Amino acid sequence: MKNPVIIAARMSQKRNVLEPIQDEIAKLLQRQKELEDAVADAETDEDLDTIEAELDELETELADKNEQKTKLEDEISGLEKSLEESNKDLEDENNEKERGKDMRNTIETPKVRELRQGINDYVKAKGTPAERNFTTVEGGALLPEELLTPEKAPEDVVDLEKYVRVRKVNSGSGKYPVISKSGNKMSSVAELEQNPKLSNPDIAEVAYDIETYRGYIPISQEMIDDADYDVTGLIAEELDSQELNTRNHEILTVLKTATAKTVNDLDGLKKVFNVDLSKVYSPKAFVSSSLYNALDTMKDNDGRYLLQNNIAVSSGKTLFGKEVVVLDDDMIGAAPEDMVAFIGDAKAFMTLFDRKQASIKWVDHNIYGELLAIFTRFDVQQTDANAGFYVTYVPSA
Repeated sequence: MKNPVIIAARMSQKRNVLEPIQDEIAKLLQRQKELEDAVADAETDEDLDTIEAELDELETELADKNEQKTKLEDEISGLEKSLEESNKDLEDENNEKERGKDMRNTIETPKVRELRQGINDYVKAKGTPAERNFTTVEGGALLPEELLTPEKAPEDVVDLEKYVRVRKVNSGSGKYPVISKSGNKMSSVAELEQNPKLSNPDIAEVAYDIETYRGYIPISQEMIDDADYDVTGLIAEELDSQELNTRNHEILTVLKTATAKTVNDLDGLKKVFNVDLSKVYSPKAFVSSSLYNALDTMKDNDGRYLLQNNIAVSSGKTLFGKEVVVLDDDMIGAAPEDMVAFIGDAKAFMTLFDRKQASIKWVDHNIYGELLAIFTRFDVQQTDANAGFYVTYVPSA
């Protein structure tokens, strides 16, 4: 299987060679038109001979450039097909690996196995084993991070936490200083001259107030007594899913508070990236599935799709050179078929204040069983309102 990174690099090189050739062809065609227009103003046979000779040279050069252009376009087309096949082969290979073996057993270290056994003992003994190989907090068990790493997240699950700024905090509430990206610069001075005063930084204090989020897994006494499988594995999987969904929801709630903007065409979308957002930011597009579908079928004047494959970014897609992250319509929007997006620098726009790692604790249940409750504490706040826009795409008639 060919390496997709190498294929993508070759495609980039070919396109870099193709672009100046296209520019040269455009200049040659323009010169050809000027010469043809000049025929009407020729006064002598010598003038016509000169024009004819230059036109012949232009035709020869144009034929050569067009041949180079066609060859490069064919090579790029072949590389695009190879990249698509390589990515598909890689995906099939990964899926086969997942089906063929238990990833958790192959990557577990002795430390992780010891932690897992300790948690299993805690679950079965309801928190009172003779020895514990893990930390307890407030009567509960703090789940070690080694046990919370998912084996392989489904392809349609997006962890938005990696796109925003995360700060660990040690109190339930407080203020966090944020310096807005201003684009200010220093001044040049002559030797031994007094230092000039720089522009004052725009520092704002963002208040956070940690919220507690809870869920539970109902476990019957019969299950506890009879289970001969990995109880911890089930807990870790469910905990990871609940915490991911909770944090994604709260992050998107804040992204939706960005300044609203309506665009009607591609030029409007480009303007958000090129003009409305300051160049001090590193923007991405977090788009709904419906908007993604609309963009995915659009082509530029050269017949190329606007959304480009790019294995260098996490989502694998770019728009106008910026990464595109696709979300369900009702996640980033309010209802199915909403064509909306957050366009901006999510890391600058907001901060997630993480107070406490996820933990579990037994809670009494009245029907011959108990609830294994899940707790996590965090808060999400907007930190720089200028770093993004909440865009609604309304196609013009």
